[in-house]
Amino acid sequence: MTPTVRTSASVTALIGAVLALSGCMQTSTGGGAEARPPVAASVAGGDRLGRARVSSQSGEILILEEDGSVTTMDLDSPGGRDAFAVTEADLEALNQNLDLDFAGLVAPNRPREKTAQQKALEAFAARTQPALPVLAEGTEIAPESFIAVQVVPLNRGAGADLVEVTANLQQGVDADIAFSYATCALAGWARDNGNPYGRHVRTLQAERNGKLLIGSAFLLSDSKPMGLRVMETEETLRECDARGIPTA
Repeated sequence: MTPTVRTSASVTALIGAVLALSGCMQTSTGGGAEARPPVAASVAGGDRLGRARVSSQSGEILILEEDGSVTTMDLDSPGGRDAFAVTEADLEALNQNLDLDFAGLVAPNRPREKTAQQKALEAFAARTQPALPVLAEGTEIAPESFIAVQVVPLNRGAGADLVEVTANLQQGVDADIAFSYATCALAGWARDNGNPYGRHVRTLQAERNGKLLIGSAFLLSDSKPMGLRVMETEETLRECDARGIPTA
């Protein structure tokens, strides 16, 4: 083992980087590998340049103190690991002294990438549709199409948040208009009960006694939920009024 000159903790690490770039091992004619002799290098240490020699044949390093004594340090000890800690400033200092290009050895600071879950949630949110279906241009809504509607909580109690809207319409009414009728009725009920949002869960449709029957379930909430179709009470009420669809 060849002693090294103590300069600073970062100097030892920088010498290791120099040797790695220079190549510490060479292939013999027999296919094996043999260690090269220790390599000397000039490095920055404190206010002056120092000389150091490094050998990779042992798990220890020998440090030559200023008074001529030699200190042994285990590479796997806290002090040994700290001696080989390299910062960007250390690499820059060595680059200036030895005119080496260390670009790529230290990854630049990059913005943190979004997780797969965050990307999936954003993609799902982008699929959200308006509370009321978009009707074809020129669609006429006849007031007599709407017969009756009722909103009933499906889970009882003070925290009831799952409701079903049952709407009766004239036979032959467009399905989007029928769903809009159920949604507008929910918006009126939600306003009276202090519910700002409702997420559509499912809608069933059937014909009975010459009438169109719609059953839509919604989950109410105080904050805007994620969903393919979300009702915002005040906004939906304005849209229902603009379309001429009753809200009760």
